Amino acid sequence: MSVTKEKIVEITKDFGKNENDFGSTETQIAIFTERIRNITGHLKQNKKDHSGRRGLVILVSKRRRLLDYLRKTNLNGYKNILEQLNIRK
Repeated sequence: MSVTKEKIVEITKDFGKNENDFGSTETQIAIFTERIRNITGHLKQNKKDHSGRRGLVILVSKRRRLLDYLRKTNLNGYKNILEQLNIRK
């Protein structure tokens, strides 16, 4: 199941500067994290979905690049987002 528009709006309210802030690094990381969690649950039930697994790897690498960028530009924001989203380093 994909992430619904309502869930994305809720995430932007929590992590964005305002409710229309879809482009900030923190918001993008939070949206990617929600999508990763949904795909992970799907892959636990459908072990042979190799294209889904490939999509998961791509999402994880995109999130990793955004996290690296955030760590370089805003270390406090990086630490906060790791703690809030419960992501390991």
